[in-house]
Amino acid sequence: MMFKSYQRPLISKIHLSDKDAGTSQKRNSEKQKKITDERSAKSIASMIMGRDAYDSNNPISVTVDAETLVAQTQERLSRALKRRYQYESNLKPGQEFLLNHINSKIPLVIMYADLVGSTNMSMTLPIEKAVTIIRSFSYEMSSIVQSYAGYVLKYVGDAVIAFFPSGYNKLLACDKAVRCAKSMITVIKNGINPILNQYDYPELRVKIGISEGESLIVPYGHDKSSTIDILGYSMSISAKITSLTVPNTITIGDNVYSVLHPQIRIKFKEVKLKIEDWKYINRQTGQTYKLYADKNISTDTVTMDNEP
Repeated sequence: MMFKSYQRPLISKIHLSDKDAGTSQKRNSEKQKKITDERSAKSIASMIMGRDAYDSNNPISVTVDAETLVAQTQERLSRALKRRYQYESNLKPGQEFLLNHINSKIPLVIMYADLVGSTNMSMTLPIEKAVTIIRSFSYEMSSIVQSYAGYVLKYVGDAVIAFFPSGYNKLLACDKAVRCAKSMITVIKNGINPILNQYDYPELRVKIGISEGESLIVPYGHDKSSTIDILGYSMSISAKITSLTVPNTITIGDNVYSVLHPQIRIKFKEVKLKIEDWKYINRQTGQTYKLYADKNISTDTVTMDNEP
């Protein structure tokens, strides 16, 4: 049997005074403490985000900056329109997360991102081009959700429905969802639309609605491959919020608004709703469930937006 021989590295002899040795030892101790603290912070952050830092099948996503998101989107879309890139969507991570919570209720932040004008696009553009654009929208929005440690639940028509677990830290989950929504609008405006303009295609717009609360996890079968869905008050409210939202705007429910970081919350203001359009009640207060939208758009009395 052959054994590898390992040579011990040479260590230079350095003579230090007692004072220098003590200083060096102190510095090494402080350095080690800093490394330990950083590792602990990462571990705590992982637990807060509801992820296991040592689970290789469910790694923590790293949020990338908007400039990078825009550049990546433009590169993919340009290739796709030239038939050099095929979009592939993956719902498996979301289904795997829900599999651990079937037949139970868990707190989730629900997000609807609905593409505006897709019906008109499908009627005016060649089928292949329309399909490519809708696929690109779904893929890019899904990619952004994943970069903010969220999960894509499903695609309903031209809408992307996503969720962010909020059981460990509701404030963090709501903040991530809102920042994710802002990145979506930025990518559409600065990433997707400039490319579409080059081909003389219509620009995309999106309506985003966000709510939070306990949701029921329902499997539509008895085996692990069966589709798992989310039902509950938050799902219904999020869908309704989205239908009331102005294009290229984020509208959030009161339960999301109330826990947002002040620097994010200050950018939203209450939406005035017509009674016939909104009858949802805040279950905690018994009052009308309030909605808040971006300050960069008019939030005077909102009516149903039936634009296809």
